[in-house]
Amino acid sequence: MTIKKAGLWLAVLSCAAMASAESVTTLNGAGATFPYPIYSKWFDEYHKLKPDLQINYQSIGSGGGIRQITERTVDFGATDGPMADKQLFKVDGKLLHIPTVLGAVVPVYNIKGISGLKLGGDVLADVFLGKIKRWNDPALAKLNPDLELPDAPIAVVRRADGSGTTYCFVDYLSKVSPEWKKKVGLGTSVNWPAGLGGKGNEGVAGLVKQTPNSIGYVELIYAKQNDLEYASMRNKAGKFVKADLPSVSAAAAGAAKTMPKDYRVSITDAPGDGAYPISTFTWLLIYQNNSAGKGKLLKNFLRWMLKDGQGMAPNLGYAPLPDSVKKMVEGTIETIK
Repeated sequence: MTIKKAGLWLAVLSCAAMASAESVTTLNGAGATFPYPIYSKWFDEYHKLKPDLQINYQSIGSGGGIRQITERTVDFGATDGPMADKQLFKVDGKLLHIPTVLGAVVPVYNIKGISGLKLGGDVLADVFLGKIKRWNDPALAKLNPDLELPDAPIAVVRRADGSGTTYCFVDYLSKVSPEWKKKVGLGTSVNWPAGLGGKGNEGVAGLVKQTPNSIGYVELIYAKQNDLEYASMRNKAGKFVKADLPSVSAAAAGAAKTMPKDYRVSITDAPGDGAYPISTFTWLLIYQNNSAGKGKLLKNFLRWMLKDGQGMAPNLGYAPLPDSVKKMVEGTIETIK
């Protein structure tokens, strides 16, 4: 090949590459770390089906996701805590909560030689209030008569950023501990009475893993991925339940029957013998009216998420949406423009 022909061939390849790059449309999102593993999986799989669409997602926490979608600096947000009325009041346009999957927040701990810890909500609240300071406290010993808990200080680890995982956790503590509700309350960010802050589920899991005699809270998949022990929780029926797909689905069963039209619902401290008490839906935040044809792209992805994406959830530790909720969501998706 002559130098002239080689030059022409490189120019053709360059033009083809530029045309290919220009043909790829992007959707940008940001928010919750809780569902990041399943969202990452979905966006990768959907890109294989639609190579001309790239979905980018920043796992920055629910607080950041709510802020960015409110400011319209992203095409969609994500949160594990439903937005409050006062937050929605600041939004320019109608912002939809689209439930995607369900998950569990679990108390993770790092105590050498200890497995099978059991906790009640009131005791867990007292630990995070800083009232229970040592692992051999009588309240913990009473719940765990078969364990030899150490005479060691408890290192509390909590989130440092705005977080839907925190919202789910403190929503539960507010329901089971009047003192927590009065002194700390509910939100994606709260004034923590005790503890060391970690950023994201990843940060909390990392701090617990490297800190002896610590306790924190993360979404279930982060406990499994980091090989952390997590406690069984005493539920509303008085049964000790460990988080798994059946126990999270059991917590959602009641809510599915009375789901509000805007999907903003709490399923913590749910009734039922098999219900895991710190369970939650997680939501994508999407405007009903979108610019530059992005509504159609979002709608098509959400249709795929309901039809094919739900089947990928269990392998990553998330519970699929109940059928009755899926049917409701199908109708909501069709209103997106």
